[in-house]
Amino acid sequence: MPLTLSTNLQAVAIRIQTNSLVTVCSLYLPPNEHVSRTDLNNLISQLPSPFIILGDLNGHSPFWGSTDSNVRGLQIEQLLADHHLCLLNSDEKTHFHLPTRTFHSVDLAICSPFLLPFLSLTVDNDLYNSDHFPLIITDNRRNPTNSYRPPKYILNAANWQKFTSLANINSDTIKSSSIEQALSYIVNTIIEAADSSIPKTSGKRKNQNKPWWNAECQQAYKIGNDGKLGESFAGTPRPKTL
Repeated sequence: MPLTLSTNLQAVAIRIQTNSLVTVCSLYLPPNEHVSRTDLNNLISQLPSPFIILGDLNGHSPFWGSTDSNVRGLQIEQLLADHHLCLLNSDEKTHFHLPTRTFHSVDLAICSPFLLPFLSLTVDNDLYNSDHFPLIITDNRRNPTNSYRPPKYILNAANWQKFTSLANINSDTIKSSSIEQALSYIVNTIIEAADSSIPKTSGKRKNQNKPWWNAECQQAYKIGNDGKLGESFAGTPRPKTL
């Protein structure tokens, strides 16, 4: 279902049905044009959650595999932080720059936090006569053979006193480290503290809901478990073949 957008950006959006209704937005940000923060924020505000943003954003950042950062990359980092969005990219290269015959990461897949546990991103290895490799997003909820889901912290059962004592960030370590090292130190400290003080779910997928199961089915199931279902059919003729 197409979604009408009011924006100065080169963006189009639709809503699709996977396991739930998801908004998918295709966005292109030209490399040599100024893109205002207001326009980006305005676009985000028009996308019904949960959503996925895909496109050639022409931003460089170590967060998605670049060796350096540019103004656009810093702008995208700020957008992710401002709206608490998640990046599906790792450090795989998505673009082949023909004049220099070098590979870069400029095509990004961004999603709402709700979708992060369910989505995975792969980069196709064929350019298909383009200079960009296709991004393939898989919604793992659609895979009936996938019996695993990422474990979640059970916050109601957390030992917060233990967590507080373990999640002790040393400011001296941060001051003496690079940004990447400091970030890694903070993240690892918090994760280790959480793993030691907050239990997790098993990660096993629950049985799929059956929309046809109603109160009558439940009653028949209960009768069967009570051993009465067989009795009610005891004198009923059975066909020899089905």
